[in-house]
Amino acid sequence: MRLFNYRTQTQTQAGVIDSAGNARSLAGITDAIAPSILADMSALRATDVESLPLIEGAIDFAPSVIGCRKFICIGLNYFGHAKEVGAEPPQEPIMFMKATSAICGPNDPIQIPRDSVATDWEVELGVVIGKPAKHVREQDALDHVAGYTVSHDISERDFQLRRGGQWSKGKSCDTFGPLGPYLVTADEVADPQKLAVWLNVNGVSRQVGNTADMIFSVAAIIAYLSDFMTLEPGDVISTGTPEGVGMGMSPPCYLQDGDVVELGIDGLGQQRQLCEAYKPT
Repeated sequence: MRLFNYRTQTQTQAGVIDSAGNARSLAGITDAIAPSILADMSALRATDVESLPLIEGAIDFAPSVIGCRKFICIGLNYFGHAKEVGAEPPQEPIMFMKATSAICGPNDPIQIPRDSVATDWEVELGVVIGKPAKHVREQDALDHVAGYTVSHDISERDFQLRRGGQWSKGKSCDTFGPLGPYLVTADEVADPQKLAVWLNVNGVSRQVGNTADMIFSVAAIIAYLSDFMTLEPGDVISTGTPEGVGMGMSPPCYLQDGDVVELGIDGLGQQRQLCEAYKPT
């Protein structure tokens, strides 16, 4: 199933794409694609999607998961990306947390933070947990996945690398976590290690990669993380980015006010964001 959250004038609601590509409302079945429905998807799977009411007009996509409790990211997880930034491939997954307050819709504007000098792009495969995972084996890890989504791990490199050594500082700014547009259920993704990913800035190709280049597979990441914490329904894992980030260019190139970023993953949809300079409220 291709699930999504969307905004109306008064609330956020859930929807699904039918077999003909039409968007239909899940009102009356679930209020949102959120941890509770991801923990038990039996009601969704029993739904006659083709009989649901159509959603009229343009869709204002909300984040593909509402109510995420943990937003976990993996750094330097593509061989090409590690090479371009001059780092050795890590021996264990590099884990950091991104504030859930950074989560926004897939087409919401990117707010460049106050005092930012190095706001960067990173297209990533997002993995959404559906079944609690604690000390799981790698061969069983994918059984705990509800689905997959497009994640944009926007990063302020100066905050990340030169402001006291805590990566989360450069990863958690408001609007730095676009998710969506869709959550595609795991049964529709034959192999998460065979997905093409891409990102353009102002129409210029910057990232072209494939999840086959991951140092640690999705299954390996889930198993590894589950040894340190219980992964819960609705938790999002952003699994790293391929080469082509602004920091890796010579000279480095970063996002500016008015830039447009477009990104996507085959089968999971695409995002579009306008960059806006910080404006005090």
